[in-house]
Amino acid sequence: MTAEQTKIAEESHVKAPWLNVYGVVPPHLDYPDCTMYEAVERCAETYPNHTAYVFMGRKTTYRAMAAEIDLCARALKATGVRPGDRITMAMPNCPQAVIMFYAINLVGATANMIHPLSSEKEIEFYLKESGSIFAVTLDQFYHKFEAIRQNVTLDNIILASIPDALSKPVRVGYMLTEGRKQAKIPKDAPVLRWNEFLRRGRGYHWTYRAERRAGDEAVILYSGGTTGVTKGIQLTNLNFNALGKQIIATNPMFRPGDKMLAVMPMFHGFGLGVSIHSMLVSGGCCILVPRFTPGSYAKMLMKYRCNLIAGVPTLYEALLRLPKMKNADLSCLKGVYSGGDSLSVELKKRFDQFLFDHHATIQVREGYGLTECVTASCLTPYHISREGSIGIPFPDTYYKIVEHGTQKEVPYGTEGEICLSGPTVMMGYLHHPEETAQTLQTHEDGLTWVHTGDLGYMDPDGFVYFRQRLKRMIVTSGYNVYPSQMENILDAHELVQMSCVIGVPDKLKMQKVKAFVMLKPGVAANEETKDILMTYIRKNVAKYALPYDIEFRAELPKTLVGKVAYRKLEEEEAARREAEEQEHSCPNCGAYNPEGTNFCQECGTRLTQPVQQAPAAKRFCPNCGTEVIAGHRFCSGCGTKME
Repeated sequence: MTAEQTKIAEESHVKAPWLNVYGVVPPHLDYPDCTMYEAVERCAETYPNHTAYVFMGRKTTYRAMAAEIDLCARALKATGVRPGDRITMAMPNCPQAVIMFYAINLVGATANMIHPLSSEKEIEFYLKESGSIFAVTLDQFYHKFEAIRQNVTLDNIILASIPDALSKPVRVGYMLTEGRKQAKIPKDAPVLRWNEFLRRGRGYHWTYRAERRAGDEAVILYSGGTTGVTKGIQLTNLNFNALGKQIIATNPMFRPGDKMLAVMPMFHGFGLGVSIHSMLVSGGCCILVPRFTPGSYAKMLMKYRCNLIAGVPTLYEALLRLPKMKNADLSCLKGVYSGGDSLSVELKKRFDQFLFDHHATIQVREGYGLTECVTASCLTPYHISREGSIGIPFPDTYYKIVEHGTQKEVPYGTEGEICLSGPTVMMGYLHHPEETAQTLQTHEDGLTWVHTGDLGYMDPDGFVYFRQRLKRMIVTSGYNVYPSQMENILDAHELVQMSCVIGVPDKLKMQKVKAFVMLKPGVAANEETKDILMTYIRKNVAKYALPYDIEFRAELPKTLVGKVAYRKLEEEEAARREAEEQEHSCPNCGAYNPEGTNFCQECGTRLTQPVQQAPAAKRFCPNCGTEVIAGHRFCSGCGTKME
C-alpha cells in the first residue's frame, strides 16, 4: 500500500489477525516510486555480473540485459513509439520477450500481453480493444497477424525468431529440427525483422527515456473479470513493483542468484509477475522455458538445480507421473508454489510426500489471487500451514469476507465473498466502467476493495480458505453444490488421478451434477470402477449433491495456462445434449420422445426416423484406460487383448 493507504487502514482499524503469524516477515514495506524498468535498472547496477536469465543454455548477465533493453528502447523510439502508446506482445518466454517488455516500459508505452497461440479472431479483438499501434511476435505466428491485418490499424509488426537468441551450436540444431517445420515468410512481407529493428536503435541518439510515474498504466492483461466476459485489466508500475517486494518479503530464504524455473507464460500475471519481474528486481535468475512439457520441465529443474518453482496444480500432477523424476534430487528447492487453480488437499499431500522422498526440506505453499491484483495476494506462510487454507495476506494487503452482494463483513468462520485491498489492485477494466465500479468498491473504512466473486471464509487467526468461484457454483433443487469440494473428495480416492465436476442443465432440478474422472494408470475404466466411486461418494456427500453420472477420460482438457478447462467440458456436454434432444424431438411439435418411439407421444405425428436405442456403451482398456473402438480386439494404447 501507499503510505496514505496504510494510514487509512490503521486509522480505520481494519482487522488483520494474520499479522500474529507473520514470523520474520515485515507487516509493511517500502515501495519504490518508479517504473518497472527503473526497478530492474537499479538491480542491474547492484548485481551487474549476476546471471539475469538463461535460455536454452545461453546465459545473459544483468549488465548485458540492461544494454539490450536500452538498445531496444532506442529502436522503439526510432520506429515512432510515443509515451502512452500501446504495443501488443504475443510472445513465449524467450529473451526477446523480456527485452521488449522492459523496453516498452522504458519509453513510456503500455505492454498489451496476449497468448501467442490465440486465434486470429482473438488477436483481432485484443488489438482493437487495446488500440495497439505495434505488434511484436515470433515469426512462426506471423500468419495469424497477417490474416487479420486489413481489419486493424497496425503501424508495424515486429518479428523475432528463436534462433536469434541461441548460441551458434544450439542454433544449428534448432534449424535442423524445429526450424524446418516453420512456414517460410515472404521476403517482401511488410514486417520489421528483429535484427533490422535493432539496427534502427543503433542510429538513434536522442531522448528515449520517458518520464513516467509509479501509478501510470504499464501493462494490460486479460481475464474474464467477475462476469466471465473477456476484459483488459489495466495494471500500473506500482502494481508489479509492489508484488516483487511482497514476493521476496514472504520468502526470507531467498538470496540474490537463486534460480526460478520460469515456465508460467509471460502473458499471465503468475508468469510475468512472480516468475519474471519479482526475480529481476531482486537479483534472481530466470530459467526461461518457451514451451511447456512435463519432460522438458523436469529436465530443466534437474539440469539447473532450480531453487524456486511455481505452477498450477496440473503441473504438479504431471510431475508425479513422470518416470524421469523417479530418482531426482530436489534438495536444491527452497520454494514450491501452487496457484492459478484450487489445489486439492489430496494432491498437496501426495506432492509433499514426493518432495520429502526426493530430499527436499520444504512443502508446497499454496497461494491465491487474481489478475485484478496482478496475481498472488495471499500465500501459505513459510513456517506454518493449515490444511485446506490458501494462506494469509501479503504485507500491506488486507482481506475481509463479506455477505455476497453487500459490503457487510461476516464473522470469522462464516462463508462469504472474498474481498481484498492493497498496492497491487488494478486501475480498472479497459472500456468497462460499469464492471470496474462493480468490482472496485470503496467501503466505509476508506479503502478500495476488490470484490473477487469468489466464495471463502477466514478463521480467527487470519488464514483464508477458498471454497468456490461464485460464478461456477451449481444450484440443484435449490441447494448449492460447490464443484471444488466435490473434486477434493474424488481426488482423495485411491483410484482417482484427477477430477472435474460440472453442472448440467435439468428441467426439474435446474442443474444436476456430473463428474469427469481421470483414473490412475492401470485402473480399469469400467462399470465396476464407477460403482466403487459412486459408493464412496454416497458416504461423503449429501444426497442432493450426488453426481448423476461419472464419465471417465484418459485426459482432462486444459486451459492455455494449464488449469482444468471446466468450461470446455460444459460446452462439450451442452453440444451433446443438444444433439440428443434433436434426435429425440418431434419434427411437428418439438416434443421430446423416449427411445423406441414411432409416434410422437405429444401430438401423434409419425416419426420419419423412429428414435433409436442408445448406442452401445464405450469400451475402455482395463490396463491403461484408453478408449477401444467397437469391433477392435486389442487396445491401441498398450496392446492389451480385449475380452
